[in-house]
Amino acid sequence: MPSNLEDRLKCVAASDGRYHINAYRFVYEALDYTVKQLERKRHISGRELLEGIKNLALEQFGALAVMVFNIWGVRGTSDFGNIVYNLVEAEMMSRSEEDSREDFNDVYDFREVFRIDSKPRSMRSSR
Repeated sequence: MPSNLEDRLKCVAASDGRYHINAYRFVYEALDYTVKQLERKRHISGRELLEGIKNLALEQFGALAVMVFNIWGVRGTSDFGNIVYNLVEAEMMSRSEEDSREDFNDVYDFREVFRIDSKPRSMRSSR
């Protein structure tokens, strides 16, 4: 396995084949974004990561997020779960005993949350 992050991401993306390398890069960026939104550094759940993915996508892509995700092969939140678990299996992300792939299933509808009038929400205010 290659040593640098980019090459490792390319290997994981190529071995699965369903998702564009940019989807893997975006999940990593969203993980960093989500952790930075927290008051203290800790493990985040799949649902929390999906909230961070949603907020980052709204900031970066706005109403074009659905189109961007489609290009990447990502059609729903369970696809992000597949990406995360591909990264877990490659030992590039960690999971706790409480985490499962099902945490990512049907959490939100892309067409609903990535509407033109949608805005990112602070993770602190969502508690």
